[in-house]
Amino acid sequence: MSADNPRSDALLPVRNLWNSVKCSRDRVRDEAVNSVSQEATKLSVMFSKPPLPSEEGCVKIAQSVQKSVLTLTTVYFWLPKSQGVTLRKLLRDATAQVLDDLAQLLQALLSSPGGSLSQEQLMSTGGVWAACDRFNQLPKDNRSAVLSVLASCVGLVKDALEEMEQALAEAQDPFGDVLDDDDEDDDEGNQDTHWSEADRLLIAQCQGLMKASGASLRRLCSAVRNNSTLETEENITQLDDLADAAREISPSVDDLALSLYPPVERSAVEMSVCKVVCVLKKVLEITRSSHVCVEADVSWVEFLNSAAEHNLEKIRSLLLHCGS
Repeated sequence: MSADNPRSDALLPVRNLWNSVKCSRDRVRDEAVNSVSQEATKLSVMFSKPPLPSEEGCVKIAQSVQKSVLTLTTVYFWLPKSQGVTLRKLLRDATAQVLDDLAQLLQALLSSPGGSLSQEQLMSTGGVWAACDRFNQLPKDNRSAVLSVLASCVGLVKDALEEMEQALAEAQDPFGDVLDDDDEDDDEGNQDTHWSEADRLLIAQCQGLMKASGASLRRLCSAVRNNSTLETEENITQLDDLADAAREISPSVDDLALSLYPPVERSAVEMSVCKVVCVLKKVLEITRSSHVCVEADVSWVEFLNSAAEHNLEKIRSLLLHCGS
């Protein structure tokens, strides 16, 4: 085997070292956030009942908490961008959340320094624990980080579709529950809160575009899960590009859904539809040119790209007839 691939065998000790360093890094990260959680608990307990801690005790706990905070922030600053921007963003946001909740706990202690356990102190302590628990659940590498972003995008698009379907199924008037039931004489003025048959035909076609967006995200998730690697910085960067592009899909789908509520403004719908198609085609283009798109994936990328264009043509045709 070594004769077939001597370079691979020669690099084996380095690969083993790389894996060892990654495991050590993960342990340091876990220990750092656990230390913050433990120090926050000690701090809260010290101020939960009289007598108040002495000045010496306050100095000691303050130094201990500060040490745990510095260790936690160092974990973020030591993570190089070459390990993945998506992973760094998740780590940054989680670190900031832990520090925000710790600051709230300190504020609660300073606001009621009487040595009694206040409701604000209890809630703030719980907030630190929850933030530390979420930190512990963070992805360990950029592949997992990108998958978590994509899964979140899939869920948001699914929610937007379900809300629209529920609004269509519940009533002709999606705003009926917020209107005054006694204003029956004002039906003429409330026509703008109803969907016409033409509106419903337009919405059905727009739902097709929203479903194509969701399908693209699910397929992309599968491709990243099955095909992605972290062996080169280029591959890691490609995963970051996919995550950044995918993040744009959910807001554009939300904007489209909002534009479909009565009174339906055709120009706003067309603008929102074009944005969804543009974002979706961008995601598919980046997918097609990345290492996660193997030969078996080309067919669905091309199919969904065609589906986006087909939906755009159908919607524009409906908008044209509605406007004439």
